[in-house]
Amino acid sequence: MHTIASNPQDDPRKAFGTLLQQHRGIVFKVANSYAWQADDRDDLAQEIATQLWHAWPRYDPARSFSTWMYRVALNVAISHVREHSMRLRHDAVPLDAELHEITGTDTSDHEHRHHLLLLQRFIQQQAPLDRALLLLYLDERPQREIADILGISESNVSTKIGRLKQRIQQTL
Repeated sequence: MHTIASNPQDDPRKAFGTLLQQHRGIVFKVANSYAWQADDRDDLAQEIATQLWHAWPRYDPARSFSTWMYRVALNVAISHVREHSMRLRHDAVPLDAELHEITGTDTSDHEHRHHLLLLQRFIQQQAPLDRALLLLYLDERPQREIADILGISESNVSTKIGRLKQRIQQTL
């Protein structure tokens, strides 16, 4: 007979479920950044949640949950891109059709919408690591946290962000 503990800390499933619910936006941000078709996004989000659960026993509570979650989610997403890169290149849905869903805002201002489309296209064209870096940067994560999530140095984060900003300015 299995009893459920009253304190979420006593039951790993409850603790995990609570934290996953509190930070579920990370899963959706990563899935939206690495998969463009609705079914692929759903599959990727489910795979991220599954891998987070599998990795849960190795989570160190002394560290930030969101940092750990981003690291796992991005690793899963990058693997997803590598495994499905040919299919994604040939079957990607145009961003114009899904801009409203991705941004979650009314983009009635034509210029604003145009800039968002250009930025989304730019992000889509980047290598998986640069895409992850942009996602974290646009989510206003500190450089130290970005470095920790991506497993690179803070100076490398700074350099890569600078280069990406230059490429964005040249593209837009």
